[in-house]
Amino acid sequence: MANGKIISIDGMGGDHAPRIVVEGLERFAQRRADLQFLLHGDETQLKALLANAPAAASRTTIRHTDKMISMDAKPADAVRRGKGSSMWNAIEAVKTGEAIAAVSAGNTGALMGQSMLILKKAEGVERPALAASWPTRNGVCAMLDLGADIAATAEQLVEFAIMGQAFARVVNGVANPRVALLNIGSEELKGHESIREAARLIRSSNLPMDFRGYIEADKIGFGDVDVVVADGFTGNVALKTAEGIAKMMSDMLREAFKSGPLAMLGAFLAMPALKKFSARLDPRKVNGAVFLGLNGVVVKSHGGTDSVGFEQAISVAAGMGESHFRTEVEDNLKRLAASIAAGAALAAATQETAK
Repeated sequence: MANGKIISIDGMGGDHAPRIVVEGLERFAQRRADLQFLLHGDETQLKALLANAPAAASRTTIRHTDKMISMDAKPADAVRRGKGSSMWNAIEAVKTGEAIAAVSAGNTGALMGQSMLILKKAEGVERPALAASWPTRNGVCAMLDLGADIAATAEQLVEFAIMGQAFARVVNGVANPRVALLNIGSEELKGHESIREAARLIRSSNLPMDFRGYIEADKIGFGDVDVVVADGFTGNVALKTAEGIAKMMSDMLREAFKSGPLAMLGAFLAMPALKKFSARLDPRKVNGAVFLGLNGVVVKSHGGTDSVGFEQAISVAAGMGESHFRTEVEDNLKRLAASIAAGAALAAATQETAK
């Protein structure tokens, strides 16, 4: 393969792989002629699909493997037995420096486990987080953690805020992201201790961050902040709840417009507005969650997405891989560590004086 930036892709991961993977790759290749691709998976299947994808085929190298991770595989088994699979090999290319980022629509737990094992945590990161974009009235906001882990300490929540801020800059194009902690109220005394301590740490750490305090779940969609920070349990519940409500509203609206002749006429007249509404909530446009805090970029595409959604996931990977994301995060983590150390030293000196 000629010299150039390379995206490494798991060709066999996802509900509709490898077809939608290659179709999504072709869509992306048509608008980005400056990147090349490593495609991991069954060579016979992938080569046949690339025959109908001329823009991608000319810049894609297939790395054959007949081993793949099933969508229902247990994460522990996938990590123990995953070496040599299409998912594993896609991540391995990032570790060796051959690729700037990896993309997979495969099993989320397996992808997280293999990414952690192969790439390891970045220096200064106590716990990685899963970040993705969320539709709002004003565009999108970044949210993390969405389930990389369950709980999080105050220090880890601040790490998430630092990583989320950089993610919002790179992926969503926000120059100065507004950051907030997800809480049960906006008052300073609301929430459990780790959230309140995280807010205190952010304010006292002299981080270059536009911190807006707390945000309640029902305010996320207003678009008043660009980054929402939560522990993995809370973030995942919030995400799944929002997805469920959106689907319920869509189904109910569809049923209402099919309820009779007048309703169907109303649907016809409202079709332009309905299409615009649907486009703004299209989950494919925000597809591509990123495992933040690792020594390399790994992007998780929704397993059930189509070629449009997979194209977006590749786009996220390219943006992250080409950015100075890790440098920004490392610098701010050093500021945080210095602030925590200074606070601990001051507390120790105060205790010594009190004696």
